[in-house]
Amino acid sequence: MKNLFYKIQALRKQLIIWLFEHSQRIYTSLFKNHESWNITKEDLLNLPQPSFGRHLGEFLDKNNFELIPKVERHDCYHVLCGYSTDVEDEIALQCLCYGNGKRSPYLYGAIILGVAILPDYYKYYYKSYRTGKRAHPFHHFDYRKLLNVSIKDFREAIFSKTELHNITHIAS
Repeated sequence: MKNLFYKIQALRKQLIIWLFEHSQRIYTSLFKNHESWNITKEDLLNLPQPSFGRHLGEFLDKNNFELIPKVERHDCYHVLCGYSTDVEDEIALQCLCYGNGKRSPYLYGAIILGVAILPDYYKYYYKSYRTGKRAHPFHHFDYRKLLNVSIKDFREAIFSKTELHNITHIAS
């Protein structure tokens, strides 16, 4: 019975991955009018080690990603908050951003569908929402201008010591 649960859960995760992949292009073309950063992963990896940008480059490299034009900020959220790219972490990150005050059609869709399709992680999503609620607002920053900032200083400016401990534990 437990094995069946995990198989069904894996199918639900695959559904969410498929939805993310297909909705991302549509959302970017319809709702994102600003210019892309035109920065490569290699540019980021050449930044100094303690910088936020270097950590972003390492995150991209570890996951075999490049920055997605016009939605570069999303990967910045992953790095700042310490969330992986696992499906449940993607949804939890959206919950954290919602708690922090971010609002967008994509965020609403990700949270609603994510919680509906993967309710098994509800406590995790709620904890992430509370973390975002307690953090200083960060969703509105121009992250391109913050690439040279120390990631340690950046996180300390956003999160309390307790939350910072949880985030650096996740990010390690």
